[in-house]
Amino acid sequence: MLFVLTGFTPAAGSRVFAFQGIGDDRKRTEFTVTADLSLVRMYGIMMQELPLLCRELLEHGAESGLENHALTLTEADMRVRRDHLAADRAEADRKKSLRKTPPRRPAGADIVMGMAR
Repeated sequence: MLFVLTGFTPAAGSRVFAFQGIGDDRKRTEFTVTADLSLVRMYGIMMQELPLLCRELLEHGAESGLENHALTLTEADMRVRRDHLAADRAEADRKKSLRKTPPRRPAGADIVMGMAR
């Protein structure tokens, strides 16, 4: 099933994202995913990431036979996202530390036969 974001509405301390699920037979089904904004801030998730997190939740639910059309992005889901982000940052830092800096040129290396380049 393909999930398409159709919009969102703010609700008391949360944001409700509306999706259309499009089946292989092109049948459309409405879904909503609610995200608690205080948890979003607590786990350092950017607001721009919320629609993707909600879509991932729907996709995982569809794999296991999604029956509920109104889902909630839980604290556990956000914790997993935070851990993935931390792992990605650690990997980027590790790769950055593996970069080799070019060797320093010794003083006077620009002089060829008594002339400066």
